Amino acid sequence: MKYLVLIPDGAADYPISELDNKTPFECADKPTLDALARVSTVGTVSNVPSHMVPESDTANLAILSYDPAIYSKGRSPLEAMSMRLTMNEGDIAFRCNVVTVSEDGENYDDKIMLDHSADEITTEEAAELIKTLHEKFKTDKRAFYPGVSYRHCMIWNDPPEYKEFERPHDHLGHGVKDIMPPEPYATLIRDSYEILKDHPVNLARKARGLKPANSIWLWSPGEKPALSSFKEKWGLDATVISAVDLIKGIGICAEMESVDVEGATGNYKTNYEGKANAAIDAFKRGKDLVYVHVEGPDECGHRAETENKIASIGHISERILKPIYEYLKSSGEDFSIMILPDHPTPIVKRTHTLDPVPFMIYRSNEEADGVDCFCEKSASEKNYYIPRGHDLMSVLVK
Repeated sequence: MKYLVLIPDGAADYPISELDNKTPFECADKPTLDALARVSTVGTVSNVPSHMVPESDTANLAILSYDPAIYSKGRSPLEAMSMRLTMNEGDIAFRCNVVTVSEDGENYDDKIMLDHSADEITTEEAAELIKTLHEKFKTDKRAFYPGVSYRHCMIWNDPPEYKEFERPHDHLGHGVKDIMPPEPYATLIRDSYEILKDHPVNLARKARGLKPANSIWLWSPGEKPALSSFKEKWGLDATVISAVDLIKGIGICAEMESVDVEGATGNYKTNYEGKANAAIDAFKRGKDLVYVHVEGPDECGHRAETENKIASIGHISERILKPIYEYLKSSGEDFSIMILPDHPTPIVKRTHTLDPVPFMIYRSNEEADGVDCFCEKSASEKNYYIPRGHDLMSVLVK
Protein backbone atom coordinates (compact mmCIF):
# COMPACT_ATOMS: atom_id res chain seq x y z
CA MET A 1 0.00 0.00 0.00
CA LYS A 2 1.20 3.47 -0.95
CA TYR A 3 0.02 6.60 0.83
CA LEU A 4 -0.26 10.20 -0.38
CA VAL A 5 -1.00 12.93 2.18
CA LEU A 6 -1.82 16.25 0.50
CA ILE A 7 -2.05 19.42 2.62
CA PRO A 8 -3.54 22.57 1.05
CA ASP A 9 -2.36 24.77 3.92
CA GLY A 10 -5.00 27.14 5.29
CA ALA A 11 -7.50 26.32 2.53
CA ALA A 12 -10.48 25.98 4.90
CA ASP A 13 -12.47 29.18 5.26
CA TYR A 14 -15.78 30.77 6.22
CA PRO A 15 -18.64 31.59 3.82
CA ILE A 16 -17.86 34.87 2.04
CA SER A 17 -20.69 37.26 1.17
CA GLU A 18 -19.06 38.28 -2.11
CA LEU A 19 -19.11 34.59 -3.10
CA ASP A 20 -22.85 34.19 -2.41
CA ASN A 21 -21.95 32.92 1.07
CA LYS A 22 -19.79 30.13 -0.32
CA THR A 23 -16.23 29.28 0.68
CA PRO A 24 -13.19 29.14 -1.60
CA PHE A 25 -13.40 25.33 -1.45
CA GLU A 26 -16.98 25.49 -2.76
CA CYS A 27 -16.06 27.92 -5.55
CA ALA A 28 -12.84 26.27 -6.72
CA ASP A 29 -12.72 24.38 -10.03
CA LYS A 30 -11.39 21.08 -8.67
CA PRO A 31 -12.86 18.15 -10.66
CA THR A 32 -10.24 15.61 -9.58
CA LEU A 33 -10.59 16.44 -5.90
CA ASP A 34 -14.40 16.30 -6.07
CA ALA A 35 -14.41 13.09 -8.11
CA LEU A 36 -12.32 11.32 -5.47
CA ALA A 37 -14.39 12.85 -2.66
CA ARG A 38 -17.52 11.15 -4.04
CA VAL A 39 -16.09 7.72 -3.17
CA SER A 40 -14.02 8.70 -0.12
CA THR A 41 -14.48 8.68 3.61
CA VAL A 42 -15.18 12.30 4.50
CA GLY A 43 -15.40 14.10 7.83
CA THR A 44 -13.91 16.86 9.94
CA VAL A 45 -10.95 16.93 12.29
CA SER A 46 -9.47 19.30 14.87
CA ASN A 47 -5.71 19.29 14.40
CA VAL A 48 -4.88 21.84 17.10
CA PRO A 49 -5.92 21.37 20.75
CA SER A 50 -8.26 24.12 21.94
CA HIS A 51 -5.72 25.41 24.47
CA MET A 52 -2.98 25.85 21.86
CA VAL A 53 -2.27 28.47 19.19
CA PRO A 54 -3.48 27.30 15.73
CA GLU A 55 -0.09 27.41 14.05
CA SER A 56 1.19 25.26 11.22
CA ASP A 57 3.71 23.52 13.47
CA THR A 58 1.06 22.24 15.90
CA ALA A 59 -1.33 21.30 13.09
CA ASN A 60 1.17 19.47 10.88
CA LEU A 61 2.70 17.69 13.85
CA ALA A 62 -0.79 16.39 14.61
CA ILE A 63 -1.44 15.24 11.04
CA LEU A 64 1.83 13.30 11.17
CA SER A 65 0.56 11.67 14.43
CA TYR A 66 2.65 13.65 16.94
CA ASP A 67 0.52 15.04 19.76
CA PRO A 68 1.26 18.79 19.63
CA ALA A 69 0.58 19.13 23.35
CA ILE A 70 3.65 16.94 23.88
CA TYR A 71 5.90 17.64 20.91
CA SER A 72 5.32 21.27 19.94
CA LYS A 73 8.28 23.41 21.02
CA GLY A 74 7.57 26.36 18.73
CA ARG A 75 7.94 26.59 14.98
CA SER A 76 11.33 28.30 14.94
CA PRO A 77 13.36 25.29 16.13
CA LEU A 78 11.75 23.17 13.42
CA GLU A 79 12.67 25.78 10.83
CA ALA A 80 16.20 25.83 12.20
CA MET A 81 16.43 22.07 11.68
CA SER A 82 15.30 22.50 8.07
CA MET A 83 18.02 25.12 7.57
CA ARG A 84 20.51 22.52 8.91
CA LEU A 85 21.46 24.82 11.77
CA THR A 86 23.11 23.34 14.83
CA MET A 87 21.25 23.95 18.07
CA ASN A 88 23.33 23.35 21.18
CA GLU A 89 22.25 23.05 24.78
CA GLY A 90 20.73 26.35 25.89
CA ASP A 91 20.06 27.57 22.35
CA ILE A 92 16.67 29.10 21.66
CA ALA A 93 15.50 29.71 18.10
CA PHE A 94 13.26 32.66 17.20
CA ARG A 95 11.35 33.19 13.95
CA CYS A 96 12.62 36.43 12.45
CA ASN A 97 10.24 37.83 9.85
CA VAL A 98 11.26 40.74 7.69
CA VAL A 99 8.08 42.84 7.65
CA THR A 100 6.76 46.15 6.39
CA VAL A 101 5.75 48.76 8.94
CA SER A 102 4.45 52.25 8.18
CA GLU A 103 7.08 54.94 7.70
CA ASP A 104 5.17 57.82 9.28
CA GLY A 105 6.09 59.11 12.73
CA GLU A 106 9.36 59.38 14.59
CA ASN A 107 8.70 56.66 17.16
CA TYR A 108 8.66 53.02 16.14
CA ASP A 109 5.89 52.22 18.60
CA ASP A 110 3.54 54.50 16.66
CA LYS A 111 3.90 52.49 13.46
CA ILE A 112 1.37 50.17 11.78
CA MET A 113 2.02 46.54 10.79
CA LEU A 114 1.36 46.67 7.04
CA ASP A 115 2.64 43.34 5.73
CA HIS A 116 4.05 40.31 7.56
CA SER A 117 5.86 39.21 4.37
CA ALA A 118 7.09 42.53 2.89
CA ASP A 119 5.28 41.83 -0.38
CA GLU A 120 6.61 38.26 -0.26
CA ILE A 121 10.16 39.50 -0.64
CA THR A 122 12.50 37.33 -2.66
CA THR A 123 14.88 35.02 -0.85
CA GLU A 124 17.87 36.71 -2.48
CA GLU A 125 16.85 40.22 -1.38
CA ALA A 126 16.04 39.08 2.15
CA ALA A 127 19.37 37.29 2.49
CA GLU A 128 21.17 40.61 1.95
CA LEU A 129 19.08 42.23 4.69
CA ILE A 130 19.69 39.39 7.13
CA LYS A 131 23.42 39.52 6.41
CA THR A 132 23.45 43.20 7.32
CA LEU A 133 21.48 42.55 10.52
CA HIS A 134 23.80 39.70 11.49
CA GLU A 135 26.82 41.99 11.11
CA LYS A 136 25.17 44.66 13.27
CA PHE A 137 23.56 42.49 15.95
CA LYS A 138 25.72 39.37 16.30
CA THR A 139 27.36 38.55 19.63
CA ASP A 140 29.17 35.50 20.93
CA LYS A 141 25.73 34.12 21.89
CA ARG A 142 23.43 35.48 19.18
CA ALA A 143 23.34 35.06 15.40
CA PHE A 144 20.94 35.60 12.48
CA TYR A 145 20.46 33.14 9.62
CA PRO A 146 18.70 33.66 6.26
CA GLY A 147 15.81 31.41 5.29
CA VAL A 148 13.22 31.55 2.52
CA SER A 149 11.46 34.76 1.44
CA TYR A 150 10.43 36.62 4.60
CA ARG A 151 11.04 33.69 7.00
CA HIS A 152 14.38 33.76 8.87
CA CYS A 153 15.92 32.62 12.12
CA MET A 154 17.69 34.10 15.12
CA ILE A 155 19.43 31.74 17.54
CA TRP A 156 20.33 33.01 20.99
CA ASN A 157 22.13 30.92 23.57
CA ASP A 158 20.73 31.38 27.07
CA PRO A 159 18.61 34.41 26.06
CA PRO A 160 16.86 36.77 28.46
CA GLU A 161 13.45 35.63 29.66
CA TYR A 162 11.02 35.12 26.83
CA LYS A 163 7.48 33.94 26.23
CA GLU A 164 5.25 33.45 23.20
CA PHE A 165 5.43 36.72 21.26
CA GLU A 166 2.67 38.15 19.10
CA ARG A 167 2.51 36.88 15.51
CA PRO A 168 2.77 39.66 12.90
CA HIS A 169 0.14 38.16 10.59
CA ASP A 170 -2.41 38.42 13.42
CA HIS A 171 -2.14 42.22 13.52
CA LEU A 172 -2.10 43.43 9.93
CA GLY A 173 -3.34 47.01 9.71
CA HIS A 174 -2.96 47.52 13.46
CA GLY A 175 -0.45 49.45 15.55
CA VAL A 176 2.61 47.69 16.94
CA LYS A 177 2.57 49.55 20.27
CA ASP A 178 0.42 47.01 22.08
CA ILE A 179 2.10 43.91 20.66
CA MET A 180 5.78 44.73 21.17
CA PRO A 181 7.72 41.94 22.90
CA PRO A 182 9.58 42.64 26.15
CA GLU A 183 13.10 43.96 26.31
CA PRO A 184 15.70 43.40 24.96
CA TYR A 185 13.75 41.96 22.01
CA ALA A 186 11.78 45.18 21.49
CA THR A 187 15.00 47.17 21.16
CA LEU A 188 16.28 44.75 18.51
CA ILE A 189 13.09 45.30 16.52
CA ARG A 190 13.24 49.09 16.86
CA ASP A 191 16.93 49.20 15.96
CA SER A 192 16.34 46.98 12.92
CA TYR A 193 14.11 49.67 11.43
CA GLU A 194 16.90 52.24 11.59
CA ILE A 195 19.23 49.81 9.83
CA LEU A 196 16.80 48.58 7.17
CA LYS A 197 14.71 51.59 6.22
CA ASP A 198 17.40 53.04 3.92
CA HIS A 199 19.10 49.78 2.98
CA PRO A 200 19.89 49.64 -0.77
CA VAL A 201 17.67 46.57 -1.16
CA ASN A 202 14.70 48.46 0.22
CA LEU A 203 15.39 51.62 -1.75
CA ALA A 204 15.43 49.51 -4.90
CA ARG A 205 12.18 47.77 -3.91
CA LYS A 206 10.43 51.10 -3.30
CA ALA A 207 11.64 52.35 -6.68
CA ARG A 208 9.89 49.32 -8.24
CA GLY A 209 6.68 50.03 -6.35
CA LEU A 210 7.17 47.22 -3.82
CA LYS A 211 6.88 47.38 -0.07
CA PRO A 212 10.21 47.65 1.78
CA ALA A 213 11.24 45.03 4.31
CA ASN A 214 12.01 47.81 6.77
CA SER A 215 11.85 45.93 10.06
CA ILE A 216 12.21 42.53 11.66
CA TRP A 217 9.64 40.90 13.90
CA LEU A 218 10.65 38.23 16.40
CA TRP A 219 8.23 35.50 17.51
CA SER A 220 7.70 31.78 18.25
CA PRO A 221 10.79 31.10 20.40
CA GLY A 222 11.55 27.52 21.32
CA GLU A 223 14.13 24.85 22.04
CA LYS A 224 15.20 21.97 19.84
CA PRO A 225 12.38 19.39 19.49
CA ALA A 226 12.79 15.65 19.81
CA LEU A 227 10.46 13.59 17.60
CA SER A 228 10.44 9.84 17.37
CA SER A 229 11.15 8.32 13.96
CA PHE A 230 8.08 8.25 11.70
CA LYS A 231 9.36 5.06 10.07
CA GLU A 232 9.80 3.31 13.40
CA LYS A 233 6.37 4.49 14.49
CA TRP A 234 4.44 3.39 11.40
CA GLY A 235 6.77 1.08 9.47
CA LEU A 236 6.60 3.43 6.48
CA ASP A 237 9.52 5.01 4.62
CA ALA A 238 8.31 8.57 4.09
CA THR A 239 9.17 11.73 2.15
CA VAL A 240 8.05 15.30 2.82
CA ILE A 241 7.77 17.83 -0.02
CA SER A 242 7.31 21.49 0.92
CA ALA A 243 8.72 24.94 0.21
CA VAL A 244 8.31 25.92 3.86
CA ASP A 245 11.19 25.44 6.29
CA LEU A 246 8.80 24.62 9.12
CA ILE A 247 7.33 21.60 7.32
CA LYS A 248 10.74 20.44 6.13
CA GLY A 249 11.97 20.71 9.70
CA ILE A 250 9.19 18.51 11.04
CA GLY A 251 10.08 15.92 8.42
CA ILE A 252 13.78 16.07 9.19
CA CYS A 253 13.16 15.77 12.94
CA ALA A 254 10.95 12.74 12.26
CA GLU A 255 13.73 11.21 10.13
CA MET A 256 11.72 11.56 6.93
CA GLU A 257 13.36 12.42 3.62
CA SER A 258 12.95 16.10 2.72
CA VAL A 259 12.95 16.93 -1.00
CA ASP A 260 13.53 20.43 -2.36
CA VAL A 261 11.65 21.40 -5.52
CA GLU A 262 13.13 24.07 -7.77
CA GLY A 263 10.70 26.94 -8.16
CA ALA A 264 8.63 26.01 -5.10
CA THR A 265 8.00 29.36 -3.43
CA GLY A 266 5.64 28.89 -0.51
CA ASN A 267 3.06 31.20 -2.11
CA TYR A 268 0.35 31.14 -4.78
CA LYS A 269 2.85 31.30 -7.64
CA THR A 270 4.70 28.05 -7.11
CA ASN A 271 5.90 25.06 -9.10
CA TYR A 272 2.83 22.84 -8.81
CA GLU A 273 4.02 20.41 -11.48
CA GLY A 274 7.42 20.18 -9.82
CA LYS A 275 5.84 19.09 -6.55
CA ALA A 276 3.75 16.47 -8.34
CA ASN A 277 6.80 15.14 -10.19
CA ALA A 278 8.82 15.02 -6.96
CA ALA A 279 6.08 12.98 -5.29
CA ILE A 280 5.86 10.58 -8.23
CA ASP A 281 9.65 10.21 -8.19
CA ALA A 282 9.58 9.42 -4.47
CA PHE A 283 7.04 6.65 -5.06
CA LYS A 284 9.12 5.31 -7.94
CA ARG A 285 12.14 5.21 -5.61
CA GLY A 286 10.20 2.98 -3.25
CA LYS A 287 8.86 5.45 -0.71
CA ASP A 288 5.75 4.23 1.09
CA LEU A 289 4.24 7.59 2.09
CA VAL A 290 4.66 11.02 0.52
CA TYR A 291 3.55 14.15 2.39
CA VAL A 292 2.98 17.05 -0.01
CA HIS A 293 2.42 20.43 1.63
CA VAL A 294 1.31 23.48 -0.39
CA GLU A 295 1.45 26.86 1.34
CA GLY A 296 -0.35 28.95 -1.31
CA PRO A 297 -3.92 28.98 0.11
CA ASP A 298 -2.63 30.03 3.52
CA GLU A 299 -0.68 32.99 2.15
CA CYS A 300 -3.74 34.05 0.14
CA GLY A 301 -5.80 33.91 3.33
CA HIS A 302 -3.34 36.13 5.18
CA ARG A 303 -3.31 38.59 2.28
CA ALA A 304 -7.11 38.49 1.84
CA GLU A 305 -6.71 37.43 -1.81
CA THR A 306 -9.98 35.62 -2.43
CA GLU A 307 -9.57 34.95 -6.15
CA ASN A 308 -6.02 33.66 -5.71
CA LYS A 309 -7.09 31.39 -2.88
CA ILE A 310 -9.82 29.88 -5.03
CA ALA A 311 -7.39 29.46 -7.93
CA SER A 312 -4.71 27.88 -5.73
CA ILE A 313 -7.13 25.18 -4.56
CA GLY A 314 -7.93 24.41 -8.19
CA HIS A 315 -4.23 24.24 -9.07
CA ILE A 316 -3.59 21.83 -6.20
CA SER A 317 -6.40 19.59 -7.44
CA GLU A 318 -5.50 19.56 -11.12
CA ARG A 319 -1.76 20.19 -11.19
CA ILE A 320 -0.67 18.18 -8.15
CA LEU A 321 -3.37 15.69 -7.15
CA LYS A 322 -4.41 14.64 -10.66
CA PRO A 323 -0.98 13.55 -11.99
CA ILE A 324 -0.07 11.79 -8.73
CA TYR A 325 -3.42 9.97 -8.68
CA GLU A 326 -3.01 8.92 -12.31
CA TYR A 327 0.49 7.60 -11.60
CA LEU A 328 -0.63 5.64 -8.53
CA LYS A 329 -3.59 4.23 -10.45
CA SER A 330 -1.29 3.03 -13.23
CA SER A 331 1.21 1.45 -10.81
CA GLY A 332 -0.94 -1.60 -10.14
CA GLU A 333 -0.46 -1.28 -6.38
CA ASP A 334 -3.16 -0.44 -3.84
CA PHE A 335 -2.96 3.12 -2.56
CA SER A 336 -4.69 5.59 -0.27
CA ILE A 337 -4.90 9.37 -0.51
CA MET A 338 -5.65 11.66 2.44
CA ILE A 339 -6.38 15.34 1.79
CA LEU A 340 -7.00 18.05 4.37
CA PRO A 341 -5.95 21.58 5.31
CA ASP A 342 -3.90 21.81 8.48
CA HIS A 343 -6.04 24.69 9.80
CA PRO A 344 -8.38 27.35 8.39
CA THR A 345 -7.04 30.75 7.34
CA PRO A 346 -10.28 32.64 6.72
CA ILE A 347 -10.16 35.60 4.34
CA VAL A 348 -12.20 37.73 6.73
CA LYS A 349 -9.79 37.15 9.63
CA ARG A 350 -6.49 36.99 7.72
CA THR A 351 -5.09 34.63 10.34
CA HIS A 352 -5.43 31.03 11.52
CA THR A 353 -8.40 29.76 13.53
CA LEU A 354 -9.14 26.70 15.65
CA ASP A 355 -12.17 25.55 13.64
CA PRO A 356 -12.24 21.91 12.50
CA VAL A 357 -11.17 21.29 8.91
CA PRO A 358 -12.60 18.90 6.31
CA PHE A 359 -10.69 15.74 5.48
CA MET A 360 -11.13 12.93 2.98
CA ILE A 361 -9.52 9.51 2.66
CA TYR A 362 -9.69 7.77 -0.70
CA ARG A 363 -8.76 4.09 -0.99
CA SER A 364 -8.17 2.41 -4.34
CA ASN A 365 -9.39 -0.94 -3.03
CA GLU A 366 -12.70 0.13 -1.46
CA GLU A 367 -15.46 2.60 -2.17
CA ALA A 368 -17.09 4.83 0.44
CA ASP A 369 -20.19 7.03 0.44
CA GLY A 370 -18.59 10.42 0.03
CA VAL A 371 -19.70 13.92 -1.00
CA ASP A 372 -20.23 15.65 -4.33
CA CYS A 373 -18.18 18.72 -3.37
CA PHE A 374 -15.24 18.53 -0.99
CA CYS A 375 -15.77 21.53 1.25
CA GLU A 376 -16.41 22.57 4.84
CA LYS A 377 -20.21 22.24 4.69
CA SER A 378 -20.43 18.83 3.05
CA ALA A 379 -17.75 17.42 5.34
CA SER A 380 -19.50 18.61 8.49
CA GLU A 381 -22.80 17.15 7.26
CA LYS A 382 -21.25 13.66 7.27
CA ASN A 383 -21.21 13.85 11.09
CA TYR A 384 -17.86 12.07 11.28
CA TYR A 385 -15.68 14.12 13.60
CA ILE A 386 -12.20 13.28 14.89
CA PRO A 387 -11.48 15.53 17.89
CA ARG A 388 -7.73 14.81 18.06
CA GLY A 389 -5.80 15.35 14.87
CA HIS A 390 -2.94 13.13 15.96
CA ASP A 391 -5.35 10.17 15.75
CA LEU A 392 -6.01 10.72 12.04
CA MET A 393 -2.92 8.90 10.78
CA SER A 394 -4.15 5.69 12.42
CA VAL A 395 -7.38 6.04 10.40
CA LEU A 396 -5.35 6.34 7.19
CA VAL A 397 -2.87 3.58 8.02
CA LYS A 398 -5.39 1.09 9.37
